[in-house]
Amino acid sequence: MRFFVILLLTCFSFALLAQEQNIALNLIFTKLQSGNPAEVEKTYQALLAESKIPLTQNDSVLFLYRGNANTVEWMGDFNGWGYVKDFNNKGRKFANTNIWYLKCKFPSDARLDYKILVDGTNWIIDPVNKFQQWSGVGGGSPNSELRMPLWKEDENSVSNPNVPKGELISDLLINSTVLSYQVTYSVYLPHNFKQYGPLAVAYFTDGYEYQHPQLGNIATILDNLIHTKKIQPLIAVLVDNREPANRANNRRMSELALNAKYLTFFADELIPAIQARYAVKDNAKNRAIIGTSMGGLTATYFAFTRPDLFGLAGIQSPAFYARPQIYNLCEGKPEVQLKISMTTGLINDTSVDSRKMSEVLKASSCEYQYREVNEGHSWGNWRRLVDDVLIDLFGR
Repeated sequence: MRFFVILLLTCFSFALLAQEQNIALNLIFTKLQSGNPAEVEKTYQALLAESKIPLTQNDSVLFLYRGNANTVEWMGDFNGWGYVKDFNNKGRKFANTNIWYLKCKFPSDARLDYKILVDGTNWIIDPVNKFQQWSGVGGGSPNSELRMPLWKEDENSVSNPNVPKGELISDLLINSTVLSYQVTYSVYLPHNFKQYGPLAVAYFTDGYEYQHPQLGNIATILDNLIHTKKIQPLIAVLVDNREPANRANNRRMSELALNAKYLTFFADELIPAIQARYAVKDNAKNRAIIGTSMGGLTATYFAFTRPDLFGLAGIQSPAFYARPQIYNLCEGKPEVQLKISMTTGLINDTSVDSRKMSEVLKASSCEYQYREVNEGHSWGNWRRLVDDVLIDLFGR
């Protein structure tokens, strides 16, 4: 009975705190709506001084933008960057000011990319928000980042000066006879890797993005996971889908669309080249294929087409909608016994298709883990979850 009373009081306290926080946000909003320019300026400057723009409390957010404009809109993961039309993203202006605002609600642990669209043509990052997330194929550019109150950065993605660093060998070239062109890739080797003998190996598509410190930051994540013994030491092969001589030409949309030639390139050329150069374990249960979006589609395709080659698959926000025949490929194969880790965001990401594949996997002989988070189709999402994928596949 005493425990129940304490629990009841604790829940009541949290409810009061949440109510008080919502009241605080509403009070601030009331001040901004006062129509008194001096009051509005004082409130805005106070928020600015405390780096509280956007202002978030519980599941509520107040976006603010100061500037002369005819229209101001907030575009981002929350409205599919303009494709979701039923989300009210249009800003309104406080009376007698040039300060625009948008009030909305998101899950309290959400993290979302966004930009501000001024006068329908000028896309800008939020000038008073210090948080940014880089996005886009080939490195892209920064978006502003909305961090709701309960969102936490994953400690495995943060560099620790006390953790020994592995070696990243960048921009290696392989001449592919199968593809009739050159392919660039990079290799991550764990610290003092020769002490371990033959190692497991993970192949990543979109390798440039996975290794970019402001995108996937995979070297830091591997350093941390190996040092804390959360995964076995492994080698990572990061395959760049960009043309080596013209990095602006990203071939991912053709290479990663159930491309049989691309699979043959891995099987007959890339994997043998890695095995000839490094001490890696030569069996499917110690070899993974990992990718995001179209790369997640490819990881599924590779593993179910060649389970003798890839026994492990990391599938992040998979673009199954691009090739729906992938479901038929994965169904009705009791002899295929893979270890799979799949993740997706819940906010205009791939949760519908991922849940459908989850049901397919549930009926299979595969060992799989499935995770959903309140984020969008973004490298912030994938970086935060790739450590879970690696632990699922290579955990001790």
